[in-house]
Amino acid sequence: MDAFFASVEQLDNPELRGKPVAVGGSGERHVVAAASYEARKFGVRSAMPSITARRLCPELIFVRHRFDRYNEVSGQVFSIFSDYTDLVEPLSIDEAFLDVTRDRKNIGSATIIAGEIKKEIRQKTGLTASAGVSFNKFLAKMASDIKKPDGLFLISPQEAEKFIEKLPVEKFYGIGKVTAEKMHKLGIHNGADLKKPDLAFLVRNFGKAGKFYYDIARGIDDRPVLAESERKSIGTEITYEKDLTTQFEIITELYKVEMELMQRVEKAGTTGRTVTLKIKFSDFRQITRSKTFPHFIRDFPALHRAVTEIRKSLSLDNVRIRLLGVTISNLESEDCEDQQLMLFNEEDCC
Repeated sequence: MDAFFASVEQLDNPELRGKPVAVGGSGERHVVAAASYEARKFGVRSAMPSITARRLCPELIFVRHRFDRYNEVSGQVFSIFSDYTDLVEPLSIDEAFLDVTRDRKNIGSATIIAGEIKKEIRQKTGLTASAGVSFNKFLAKMASDIKKPDGLFLISPQEAEKFIEKLPVEKFYGIGKVTAEKMHKLGIHNGADLKKPDLAFLVRNFGKAGKFYYDIARGIDDRPVLAESERKSIGTEITYEKDLTTQFEIITELYKVEMELMQRVEKAGTTGRTVTLKIKFSDFRQITRSKTFPHFIRDFPALHRAVTEIRKSLSLDNVRIRLLGVTISNLESEDCEDQQLMLFNEEDCC
């Protein structure tokens, strides 16, 4: 979806249309959760401190988030996806990979299917979406960003090599600002440069991520589109355009991840006892920490306390974080009985 949160706000409030809009608080300690395309022209981006966004765009209009509404529209969009294929792999509340080799409507063309989905989303939600079509996940993701907003772009097998070679490394999905700067120092500026070093060189300089860079420079991505037949967990994660570097940014962004996750848990009608915090750093090093609680996570305060407990067990000073994610597992139905007797009111816990 195109600038999803901000676009929903502009859809529901005609006075905001055509104006620079940021979803989030406007205070000195707030950050931008999403920015409209009008705001992006001024350099406003998600995860940017609101005070910086206001400096870049003095006419910026801040609106509070409405996760219930975003989830409502997301449900409509994913329902449309499911009409075309059973293989839908959600990436976030507003983005997914679709494998249309199993074409439920027998259309026979991935490009035509993408166009039909875009048209149906516009008709049913009033919003625009951009689509990328290609033969693997990496290239489809790259294609989806080419003609935003309201774009559709195809990267065929015949065009893939030429496309990758010309692409600046900072535009590669999975290569952040810090990594791109390191590549530049090594003389790697585009896909053609990235394809020159051997695997050993890339692994030596970028660790495990080196293998990923080696493959994508050659258009190789064998990951299948995975649709869960039986949900074993519910999670959400956010990858940031700009690394998180302060405790305030980490806490603020985790809060947003938790809120989105709780919306998904409530919508699914489930509850769980195991909470997992996932953190990916700017060098692609990744950690996960889980804790299983004696009681089910039934509301947002309980989830927030659980995530906070896990976060406080980690040393996150002087780090650069590119992704945060939270997952709830050990799922049960909402009507299950929690046998744990609470000795204290939850409000008394700290």
